[in-house]
Amino acid sequence: MDRLDELSVFVTILDAGGLARAARRLRRSPASVTRSLAALEARAGVRLVERTTRKLAATEAGRALAERARRLLADYDTAVSAEPQDAPLRGRITVTAPIVFGRRHVTPVVTAFLDDHPGVTIDLLLSDRNLDLIDEGLDVAVRIGPLADSSLIVRKVGEVRPLTVASPDYLARMGTPQTPADLAKHELVLASGRTPLSEWRYRGGDGREFAVRIAPRLTVSDVDACLAAVLAGHGVSRPLSYQAADDIAAGRLARLLRDFEPQPVPVHLVIPSARLIPARVRAFLDHAATALSALPAVRPDAR
Repeated sequence: MDRLDELSVFVTILDAGGLARAARRLRRSPASVTRSLAALEARAGVRLVERTTRKLAATEAGRALAERARRLLADYDTAVSAEPQDAPLRGRITVTAPIVFGRRHVTPVVTAFLDDHPGVTIDLLLSDRNLDLIDEGLDVAVRIGPLADSSLIVRKVGEVRPLTVASPDYLARMGTPQTPADLAKHELVLASGRTPLSEWRYRGGDGREFAVRIAPRLTVSDVDACLAAVLAGHGVSRPLSYQAADDIAAGRLARLLRDFEPQPVPVHLVIPSARLIPARVRAFLDHAATALSALPAVRPDAR
């Protein structure tokens, strides 16, 4: 087997987080990928990965070899690339994002990129499930919150946080809560996900988070419908900052309990591997990172 190919398979194994996933990504059999790793370990004279039934992790020697291998493979890719640096971008890009964030903020980014690159087509898949990039054949994902898969290649573009909001009309009628405990006296509107919430978390003066039990009067399965009810004066809700940013800026919603808000969570652009990124995907990443980073919606402390 070509020794450069062995390094490529090894890096793909680490990026994919497992032998079976690497095999699917490389479109090879699992046995072939296993043999390649075994041959490389025999050549190196050390174990490069620790394998268990649930996960795979690089050893110290594996991490050192992977760093050198990535540089070597990147140099090789550059050397053999036949595509001129100034050639027009062409081909398909597949992108996934959460539904509301994707509808409001990623779709304009995608259409602007298409305007600039007539030879590119994009499939934008909006889903609140964290789709597997490798299994689903995705090039780029927008992720909100901590990342469970540490093998993914990440670029942070901003932060969001849960905000407590209500309409001015509701507050004039029912009063403004001064502490999270005051929510027990208010009508609550909940946008429920796959797992219904029974509590909202806040942060005390000592920096520690604490939970407030909630008993919503209205539960809605769609964020936009939930916000419509809140805008109509039907209670207090807890959207993420990007979901309510426009209404807060326009004065249609008031931001409550600001001193108790929890720490923000990150917004990332994620790709499955740093190797062999097509020029169109690399260009889209740069475009999306610049555009999304400029959004007030991903700066949770912006008024």
